[in-house]
Amino acid sequence: MTLQAELEAEVSRVWEGQTDGAHDIWHLRRVWTNCTRIADALDATLDRQVLLIAAYLHDIVNVPKDDPRRKGAADLSAQHAVSWMTKRDLPGAQAVAHAIRGHSYSANAPCETLEAQVLQDADRLEALGAIGIARCFNVAGQMGAGLVHGHDPLAATRDLDDRSYALDHFEVKLFGIAKTLNTAPAQKMAAQRVDVMRAFVAQLADEAAV
Repeated sequence: MTLQAELEAEVSRVWEGQTDGAHDIWHLRRVWTNCTRIADALDATLDRQVLLIAAYLHDIVNVPKDDPRRKGAADLSAQHAVSWMTKRDLPGAQAVAHAIRGHSYSANAPCETLEAQVLQDADRLEALGAIGIARCFNVAGQMGAGLVHGHDPLAATRDLDDRSYALDHFEVKLFGIAKTLNTAPAQKMAAQRVDVMRAFVAQLADEAAV
């Protein structure tokens, strides 16, 4: 069994019965794909095994967005990764833990290695573009939020409220994420994805206004 297959088996074991469509095996596979694309575009030496393990285990402890324990989820995931690697005598456990802790937006931990920066970028790209739109509305539905404020979709005369309306989350958080990316390849990918999102926002606001 390959290391990637072992990681997917571990995720399937831990996540058995989970129904979070925004944090599923496809999310992890996309993050790993983003990691490889960023790494391939960088003129630098990276530990691909550290990236692979961090990409697959960064959300292994998946706490709901509205749970007060959310800020600690990355640390719990890092601890899980270290334990899993130690049992298999795999090198680089601390590097993996650092990358996992650094990926979290809410924890705001520093990324002091290139692997951590790449993982953070790869995961944050998942909040942008068409996949970011889909994941945003999926999470909003899980939390009981509506789609859009029909009388004022773009919050021209009201306060933004992303707890109530999914579209508000674009301005509250998602567009800002594009400005936090570390690497040039990820920044280029993010710019293209933000264009998709802005076009979507304009179209949805036009269709949703009543």
